[in-house]
Amino acid sequence: MIVCIAEKPSVGRDIARVLGANTQHDGFMEGNGYQVTWTFGHLCALLDPHEYSEQWKGWNMSSLPMVPTRFGIKVTDDKGVQKQFNTIKNLIAKADEVINCGDAGQEGELIQRWVYQKAGCKVPVKRLWISSLTEDAIREGFQKLKDQSEYQRLYEAGMMRAIGDWLLGMNATRAYTLRYAKGVGKDRQVLSIGRVQTPTLALIVKRQHEIEHFVPRTYWELKTIYRDTTFSAQLPVEEDDYAITSLEHGQALVDSIKDLPLEITSVEKKKGTEFAPRLFDLTSLQVECNKKFSLSADDTLKVIQSLYEKHVTTYPRVDTTYLSDDIYPKVPATLQGIKDYFLQVAPLLPLKADGKKGAESLPKSKKVFDNKKVTDHHAIIPTGQRPDNLSDLERKVYNLVALRFIAAFYPDCEVSNTTVLAKAGEVDFKVTGRQILKMGWREIFAKEKQEDEPQEEQKSLPAFVKGESGPHQLQLQEKTTTPPKYYTEATLLRAMETAGKTVEDEELRDAMKENGIGRPSTRAAIIEKLFQRKYIVREKKNIHATELGINLIQTIISPLLKSAELTGRWEKKLREIERGSFTAQQFLDELKQMTAEVVHEVKADKAGMRCPVCGRGTIIRGRTRYGCSRWREGCNYAEQF
Repeated sequence: MIVCIAEKPSVGRDIARVLGANTQHDGFMEGNGYQVTWTFGHLCALLDPHEYSEQWKGWNMSSLPMVPTRFGIKVTDDKGVQKQFNTIKNLIAKADEVINCGDAGQEGELIQRWVYQKAGCKVPVKRLWISSLTEDAIREGFQKLKDQSEYQRLYEAGMMRAIGDWLLGMNATRAYTLRYAKGVGKDRQVLSIGRVQTPTLALIVKRQHEIEHFVPRTYWELKTIYRDTTFSAQLPVEEDDYAITSLEHGQALVDSIKDLPLEITSVEKKKGTEFAPRLFDLTSLQVECNKKFSLSADDTLKVIQSLYEKHVTTYPRVDTTYLSDDIYPKVPATLQGIKDYFLQVAPLLPLKADGKKGAESLPKSKKVFDNKKVTDHHAIIPTGQRPDNLSDLERKVYNLVALRFIAAFYPDCEVSNTTVLAKAGEVDFKVTGRQILKMGWREIFAKEKQEDEPQEEQKSLPAFVKGESGPHQLQLQEKTTTPPKYYTEATLLRAMETAGKTVEDEELRDAMKENGIGRPSTRAAIIEKLFQRKYIVREKKNIHATELGINLIQTIISPLLKSAELTGRWEKKLREIERGSFTAQQFLDELKQMTAEVVHEVKADKAGMRCPVCGRGTIIRGRTRYGCSRWREGCNYAEQF
């Protein structure tokens, strides 16, 4: 008997239907030589501290750091979970072969492996790896089963991620709670600290501090209007990136050229192309849905997961915007499958009604197909199955994914970019304009007439001629610098993806993904956890840190715990474990050292202790040294750290 273990009941039933395992039992399906069962969530987890040592049951500083000699796992303490685990265990005990049909990613691999280990699996294990749940995809996946050993490094990376979260989370939370939290015993407030959640919270707190302490500055911009067109002065920057920082300076410039004509010195037109928007990875889809529909990252993940389970989109927890070359021959069938759904777009699809053109009629751009930029899964795309019975929200998200997929096979948008330079006396002016010559892929979104992809306004210019001149109207506009904007979920997701760096360029952002904090599949849960723990709140679309969250970040002294950059380097090493360029043992050794350093810093911190000089004040921490809280009253205690 071959036992297949899926990630959840609904997926298990899809697989059972394809395999012909149609007889229903309690917790599994059977038939045609297969038994198909399933997990749901994390059936197994790492042991709690007290399950390793009785000394770790109580919270006390002397027992830290807690570093188990060997990490162990247990079945989650839930009756439903334990019942299903026993079903899986009994099926494995009688199996000739097991097929891992779990979620095709790092976390899915870890969930399944732990179940097999705890169930004492001794038979060969094969791996099903698919990117959609359509019948064709499942059949094709079963024809290409691989040995579980080929995914060993993926499992090791997942295991190190879990151990890292345990080591730093358990030890740092206990250390900071014992040392700094208010209250005693059961009334003590727990200071929850996590490997990813804490640097994410630190990003929010830092941005909020910048906003609250922002000092606005006044500057001026010099513009002039000629032939109903506004030109901007091109002036050397004086300070802080502003050319005119005093009214006197601006007025002097105006006076020097107000009676002089404006002469056009250059008219340059360049044809250019605009490529279709990238296909979606999970983060970019969450960003788009937050911008357009105000969906939280967690809600977007739930919707796209539902679309995946309804077989209309591919696997969602991905971090690439590219497709592998093997998808290219399947594109015509996918487009043909969704043709009738998009009635407005259907005439534009790059296929004849009978679909006879085939793949050779479709462009194959490196901006879409690139094997080097696809690892476990390709970008999120439609499967080609007709999207019936969708909720309004599912329809909106599906349309985003499908229209972007269609656009990828359309001609580029052709534009004309015009740059006009002018001069009045010694002051140079400039204006730019843009005109769409051929809509290309933009026509798709225009035809669809939905909110999914709003059209940009064109800025066309009059037909200026080099050498022409005439009177113009100068304007000296007073401006005030504005503070940074609060994070929204969209901008926070981007910040997590780039370890806090502001990056607009997509190519550069791709290069930085390896150093991002968290993974696409976990970032939504991290943000939700911060909300649940009341470290952050939503104010409309903006995210604000609460007093509790601010106090926590101010309390943390270890840069390891709140630096997005340091955490990003750690994430990169987890990816290197997957590729085999870094070992799990090396990572574990670094983890243990980091944990010891974090605990040592807390233990060595003297803040809050009684002053050894005056005996009445308490020690307070400055930027580089300790001092006494009674320093205004003459206590001169000071100590470097």
